Amino acid sequence: MEIIYTLVKFQDLELKPRAAEKIRGFFAKEYEDSELLHNHKGDQVIYKYPRVQYKIIKGITMLCGIEEGASLVANIGLDTELMILDGKPLHTFQREIINGKRNFGLIDYYIEYKFVTPWLALNQKNNKTYDDASDMEKEEVLKRIIVGNIISLAKGLGYTIEKQIYTWINLKQCPVMFKNIKMRGFIGTFKVNFMIPDYLGIGKSVSRGFGTIIRS
Repeated sequence: MEIIYTLVKFQDLELKPRAAEKIRGFFAKEYEDSELLHNHKGDQVIYKYPRVQYKIIKGITMLCGIEEGASLVANIGLDTELMILDGKPLHTFQREIINGKRNFGLIDYYIEYKFVTPWLALNQKNNKTYDDASDMEKEEVLKRIIVGNIISLAKGLGYTIEKQIYTWINLKQCPVMFKNIKMRGFIGTFKVNFMIPDYLGIGKSVSRGFGTIIRS
């Protein structure tokens, strides 16, 4: 399967990762009629894989758009020369726009991916399961969650998984502050027989930049 893909890099904006939420808020306000930018319909949250994702990686602000979000992100990349964060104007003149189609889906070999932002794997349901597990069991818990995240991603893009997904992981825990709440994230690498375009996210809060992966 191929998906439509656009990545915009604002090369001259050096921000900290936590500013991704503010970038999201700015564009959600600028394009408030576009549900794709904020995942809300009126007061209701839209529960589907985000077509537009906001990321700050190594200081570079990025917007990633897929499928119906791809052209919107491309237009934002072309039109945006000013952002206002916390009342402060930020001018941007160096933007890189990468677009085209990307392969997505099951493959008959393994690709190694690296989390370039923390992966938020745990929720209320599996948090206790993870805490109560032995070290070996913890690894199996995380492997199941990664596979589940990929299945959710595939379902959100209308892709049917007809074979088993296998994964190997090399992850370590890291502290994460999210909405002023201390949480557990994970960084590291994993291998899987599934092709995912660079800079897409898996897990929780991917629209805010968490769980972003690239080929390692």
